[in-house]
Amino acid sequence: MGKKLKKVESLLQELIETAKKRNINVRTEKLLREVGYRARSGHCRLREKDLIILDRDAPLGDQVDFLAGELSQRESKTTQSPPPPEKTP
Repeated sequence: MGKKLKKVESLLQELIETAKKRNINVRTEKLLREVGYRARSGHCRLREKDLIILDRDAPLGDQVDFLAGELSQRESKTTQSPPPPEKTP
């Protein structure tokens, strides 16, 4: 189990480094919960910069899945070809 945990931790660090290279700040924080409210990882823009906040109490696998998904979404948005120009009559 120890090797698997280290592998997942290593993968998480690699994803965080990948995000930094793309100018995306990643923070791991304890997200506060209250009765009837379920906090979870997410993304936002703060002062014109992209920010991803990971719930540090979430299982490492969930953190990896979330961050990989966010980076994948951003990658697909940047690699999509722009729409063709509209023709004017």
